[in-house]
Amino acid sequence: MPKFVKMFIVAAAIIAFGGGVAQARDQIKIVGSSTVYPFSSYVAEELGATTQFKAPVVESTGSGGGHKLFMAGTGLNTPDLTNSSRRMKSSEFEKNMSNGNTEITEALIGYDGIAVAQNSANGDFSLSKDELAMAVAEMVPMGGKLVKNPYKTWNQINAKLPKRKILFYGPPTSSGTRDAFAEMVLGKFAKKHKALYGPVSPKGKAKKYESVRQDGVYVPAGENDNLIVQKLTKDKDAFGIFGYSFLEENSDRISGAKINGVSPEPDTIASGDYPISRSLYFYIKKSHLEKVPGMKEYVELFMSEKMIGPRGLLKRIGLVPLADSLRKQVQKDVLSYKNLSLEDLKH
Repeated sequence: MPKFVKMFIVAAAIIAFGGGVAQARDQIKIVGSSTVYPFSSYVAEELGATTQFKAPVVESTGSGGGHKLFMAGTGLNTPDLTNSSRRMKSSEFEKNMSNGNTEITEALIGYDGIAVAQNSANGDFSLSKDELAMAVAEMVPMGGKLVKNPYKTWNQINAKLPKRKILFYGPPTSSGTRDAFAEMVLGKFAKKHKALYGPVSPKGKAKKYESVRQDGVYVPAGENDNLIVQKLTKDKDAFGIFGYSFLEENSDRISGAKINGVSPEPDTIASGDYPISRSLYFYIKKSHLEKVPGMKEYVELFMSEKMIGPRGLLKRIGLVPLADSLRKQVQKDVLSYKNLSLEDLKH
């Protein structure tokens, strides 16, 4: 066989199977939540600016999309970390295990509130969590029955609310923000009316419990929350649903509605008084730690007091820090790369 033919075959095999040099890389790859994206990107830029390592590549795919990419296997063509605005699901953990990604570390970084925001030129807007659910849910109770959502203006839900068109720009189904909103707002509302909605499915995901309306009132606006902010600056009727950090960053243009009389603020989110509060995470693929330069240093920087402490840099862009005792325990667990277990996810 001619020498050049042999060389061609070898090169093609390397490319086709992702082996050898083709798999090696010197840059961390991160995917996942659009809510965690600003925090992850900040740490990535800091790593690139203060160390010899390249700044990691951070992609906003939504929590669900990130977990799907992360759990695909352990090859270096898969992400090293995935950001998540909700905890990993048991089904996702099991998929990781079956695909050989058997060592995962969970990093809880802080808290976030899901803001329901509007153009700041509007006056204050206050509604209950149940009224919010009645505006967004696909099916609502009416006259002792469950019907397709008929509400077009806020005063139709509560006469004390303004006669203003109901319109939301919100996250898509791949988003952890959408999952958390569905669980904390729509799911909780449905459980109050379980005689109409019926029993929750074994996985707790009965479709009619958490489905948003499909009549143009709720508009999925992609994984770029800044696009939702832009929509609100142009449409005074509309509300946007996204993480608190985007409200914080754009407080000169948008304002948050009060939910159950409570404004989305760092103190109310940390205390849980704001009723749509949640925890934020990222997940580490331990099999990549020794293969991708800078990965350990990125994790250490992210979990440092400099970043997630009570006076940390990430607080300035909207992250609500963990309480001291919890933060210390989390830092210890993450930096010792404690393995996540299925039992952990059940608590």
